[in-house]
Amino acid sequence: MEFRRIQGLPPYVFTIIDGLKVQARRAGRDVVDLGFGNPDLPSPDKAVEKLCEAAHNARNHRYSSSRGIPKLREAVSALYARRFGVHLDPDTEVISTIGAKEGFSHLMWVLLQPGDAALVPSPSYPIHIWGPYFAGADARQVPVGPKDAEGNVHDYVDNVMEAWEYGWPKPRVVVLSFPHNPTTATTTLADLQRLVDWARERDVVLVHDFAYADTVFDGVEPPSILQCEGAEDVAVELYSMTKSYSMAGWRVAFLVGNREVVAALTKLKSYLDYGTFQPIQIAATVVLNEEVDHPSQVSAVYRSRRDALVEGLARAGWEIPTPRGTMFAWARIPEPYAELRSIDFAKLLVEDCDVAVSPGVGFGPQGDDYVRFALIENEQRIAQAARQLRRGLPKLG
Repeated sequence: MEFRRIQGLPPYVFTIIDGLKVQARRAGRDVVDLGFGNPDLPSPDKAVEKLCEAAHNARNHRYSSSRGIPKLREAVSALYARRFGVHLDPDTEVISTIGAKEGFSHLMWVLLQPGDAALVPSPSYPIHIWGPYFAGADARQVPVGPKDAEGNVHDYVDNVMEAWEYGWPKPRVVVLSFPHNPTTATTTLADLQRLVDWARERDVVLVHDFAYADTVFDGVEPPSILQCEGAEDVAVELYSMTKSYSMAGWRVAFLVGNREVVAALTKLKSYLDYGTFQPIQIAATVVLNEEVDHPSQVSAVYRSRRDALVEGLARAGWEIPTPRGTMFAWARIPEPYAELRSIDFAKLLVEDCDVAVSPGVGFGPQGDDYVRFALIENEQRIAQAARQLRRGLPKLG
C-alpha cells in the first residue's frame, strides 16, 4: 500500500537511542535517561482534585466545545493580562487546543496549502519542520544564529528577512519559538518588534510557539510576541500548560492573538474534534486562576537540575554554555569525539556510559554537531550521569 502523506518522512531518529536504552535496561543496566523531554514533575494537587470532582459529574461526560469552555478561555485572557500586560478577548482571540503540537499542526492546515512556503527555525523542534510539510507546503529552514552573552539570538530576524526576500514563492508564514528548543536561545522584545513591523508590511503571519514561556532562569523575562505594537494584525502565539504546570499528559494549550487566524482554526477544529475532555478543562481553569505561583516553582526545580548538569559536565571535562531557558541543555559534541555525528555519539553514550540523550540531527541537519540533554531526572541522577560520562569517555579527561 502507498501512504503518500507520510512517505517522505525520515526515520524518527530518537527511536534509535530509545531502542538502545530499552535493550540496556533489559540487560540490567541502570541507564540515566536524559533524552525525551517528558516532564517528570507531578501536576498540581489542585488539578488532580478538581479533575476527580468534575469527572464524577455526568454532565461533564458529554461532548465539549472545540473552542474550549468559556471560563477556561477567560482564565487564559486573565493570565496574559497579569503576566504580559496583553488584553485578549476570550471570545475572539483565544481558542483551546489539544496540546500545542495538535494546535500547531492544524494551524498549518489553515494557513498553508500545496505550493505555499513557511520559514522555520534550524535547528528546530521537529513538528515546526514537519507541520508545514503535512499541509503540503514547503518548510524552508532558517538558521537560528549564535547566542550572545545573555543567551539571546539576534540573527534569526535578519535571517528570516533575507530568506523571504530571496525566496520564491514568497513564504506566507514565519515560525519562531523562544525560549528555543533545542538550542535554549532567548530573544528580546526589540527583535520581536522588528519582526512584527516587517511582517505587517508584507502580509506575513507570525506563529510563535511559546511552550517555555515560564521555564526560564537567572532573571530572564521572555517576551510574548503579543506585547509588540501591531502584533494583533499579524501574530498568533501558542501557550501550553505542559511545562509551566507539569501537565504534559493532560494536553491543554491555547492559540491566542490575531482574531482572523483564531477564527480560522476554530472553524477547522469544529470539523475535527470536540475539544479536550471537559473535566480536564475545568481542572485547567482552576489551576490557571489559583496556582499562579506554580510555574515559578517548576522553573526553580529545572534551574537546580541545570546547575547540576552544567557543573557535572564541567567536572567531566565537557564545558557547555549555561542555558537560561527551557528544560534542556544543548551541548556541542566535545572535541575529542567531534569526528562522530550526533547519532553515533548518542549511541556511544548509551553503550559506554549508560546515559541516554537526544541526537542533535533529530532537530534538523544543523544540529548534527550537538546532542540535547533533557532535565527530566533529579539532581542526584544527573550527577550520576555526569560521573558515568567521565568514566565512559576517557578522551575527555
